[in-house]
Amino acid sequence: MMINDDPTAKRLTNEEYKKLEDLVYNYPTKNKKGFIWEEQNILLEQFPDINIDKFNDVLTGITCEMADGHLVIYHCDILQALVCGLENRDQTAEEWD
Repeated sequence: MMINDDPTAKRLTNEEYKKLEDLVYNYPTKNKKGFIWEEQNILLEQFPDINIDKFNDVLTGITCEMADGHLVIYHCDILQALVCGLENRDQTAEEWD
């Protein structure tokens, strides 16, 4: 099954998604609400084949917050960005929060 008519896109299996979800939500972030820039970059090092453009597209226009002088990106947004980047696809309207 192709996603967004992109022949290079692939779906994560349920097991892969669960592992990714566990990684993101159990990541030792400095802020309990999410990732700061440096943590995001360290996390991304685990995925050398990710489509970084698709990852960044998901993070464009998200709601985030400032805490202790750092921009904090919520876990759910990092997870969604990782999924789209790893699946090499755009975020769907249904996935937008």
